[in-house]
Amino acid sequence: MNLISLNDLQPADVHAIWALAESPMAALTKRAAWSFEGNGIRTRTTFIQAFKELGIAYIELPNLLKTGERVEDLAGYLDAFYDIYVIRESNHQRLAQFAEKSSRPVINAMSSLGHPCEVLTDAYWINKTLGAIQDLHICLWGPTTNVFRSWHQLAVLMGLQVTHVCGKELHDGTPGVNFTDLAKVTADVVITDCWPKDSGRPTSLTTSHLQSMGTPLLLPTPPFTLGQELDFDPLGYPRFAGYEQKSWLLPVQKAIVAHILTK
Repeated sequence: MNLISLNDLQPADVHAIWALAESPMAALTKRAAWSFEGNGIRTRTTFIQAFKELGIAYIELPNLLKTGERVEDLAGYLDAFYDIYVIRESNHQRLAQFAEKSSRPVINAMSSLGHPCEVLTDAYWINKTLGAIQDLHICLWGPTTNVFRSWHQLAVLMGLQVTHVCGKELHDGTPGVNFTDLAKVTADVVITDCWPKDSGRPTSLTTSHLQSMGTPLLLPTPPFTLGQELDFDPLGYPRFAGYEQKSWLLPVQKAIVAHILTK
């Protein structure tokens, strides 16, 4: 199976990945092709550590999908050398096309339209920290991003209570997601993401907004920018999720790799 978007999973897959993240994982002695566009400091750090801890030999193939070669030819020539591909590629359509043509599983380590591994990690941590995620009210604050698209998909997949606060012109009408341009919502956790370059001037999240929501947990998706999605330093907010929250990227990404390889 592939993980290009969270639409590729069933609820049972999500629960299996979360259970694996809590369990010791045996070495897999597999071979991975690793292609990573951009910085992605946390994702790069944790995937490389995941490969090493799982006993996976990985070879970096810079800009794998940036060539003019057809995806079927790339997959046809390379599949013999690898058991899995983990690719960060802005061109979501080309990544999906490569996954369709390859006979090996492909994991999206981030694209322009999704960040499934990050969202699976954050949802796992919320479920572990605050209780059953289906019982919680989750607020996404700001314009739709690749991270928020993955949250939309997870909301539909898992039946989550998700409200997305953004301007009416940015509502994309995802089924199962409550869109509003009003800040007066109640939430157990608020998630922000870095604004896209073409998003105009959305409303920054303030401590007053958080107070009006009942002082929820704040989980800003890094890298966050003060003066954009946040107008305050989250270190001064008593319910900031904290830096350690992202340490769960490692066990969850290990679990994702192990689960995808054994399906």
